[in-house]
Amino acid sequence: MGDEVRNKDDAKGRVKEAAGSLTGDDDLKREGKADRAAGAAKEGVDKVADKVKHALGRDRDRDRD
Repeated sequence: MGDEVRNKDDAKGRVKEAAGSLTGDDDLKREGKADRAAGAAKEGVDKVADKVKHALGRDRDRDRD
């Protein structure tokens, strides 16, 4: 995944982590990591949903033939 920002939760988490690092606020850094994890989970769910939609669409096309 590298350094690309995946969604708004990921971006928010990165900002919080950076701010926590700069200020020495470990709680803020942890919040940032949690936000990034939530963003990664949402991305995973979106990918699965897209695959299911694609698979269902493909099955529907076969039924028409």
